[in-house]
Amino acid sequence: MNKNELARMFDHTALKADLTSGKVETLCREAVEFKFASVCIPPYYLDLAQSILNEENEVKLCTVIGFPLGYESTKTKVFAVNEAIAKGADELDVVINVAAIKNAEWDYLDAELNDLSVACHKSGKILKIIFETCYLSDEEVEKLAVLCAKNQVDYVKTSTGFGTAGATVHHIGLMKKGVAGKCKIKASGGIRTWKDAEQMIKAGVHRIGASSSIQILEEFLAVSAGPE
Repeated sequence: MNKNELARMFDHTALKADLTSGKVETLCREAVEFKFASVCIPPYYLDLAQSILNEENEVKLCTVIGFPLGYESTKTKVFAVNEAIAKGADELDVVINVAAIKNAEWDYLDAELNDLSVACHKSGKILKIIFETCYLSDEEVEKLAVLCAKNQVDYVKTSTGFGTAGATVHHIGLMKKGVAGKCKIKASGGIRTWKDAEQMIKAGVHRIGASSSIQILEEFLAVSAGPE
């Protein structure tokens, strides 16, 4: 793997509540400079980000829906997806309804995934479903992954970064088993070093969400260069 290949695995992310427009502008310009796959920002900043990320570069515009708790109604999430797409979002990271999982309401979840998939794919956009694995049993993780594959979700994603824990190799394995090659996998939450990222890549992820993307890339380059 070279620098550019690694960079294209990252969603350069900023989602904290106190995020300012100045930080969003910096994030977008960094993403263009380092050629990251996307910037992942709150819906509030879509207009600003789109004004910076013009069609001349390959950086996609990613936003979050139902973030970070996921317990809005399906109709609310679909409305938010459509609004984000209208504002230029290319990729939608949607938090699943964890409460519905804990109540074993699998028919509800199946219907929600279907509605979200239709809303994204009719416009040719990418749907990523955030599991928030820290709250789920192994059985729940795998069962949700199977449902995501059934409903043609593009990526299954581990975490919001706001839960009690982030991505783990163990959960990546369960998700990988459940999707059976029908969905790609995104790891996020607690990935701050090249060592963290390398573990996720070896486990089989296709995309990484991180606010430390540049630091990770620099660490990768330092390790690749070896001792002077």
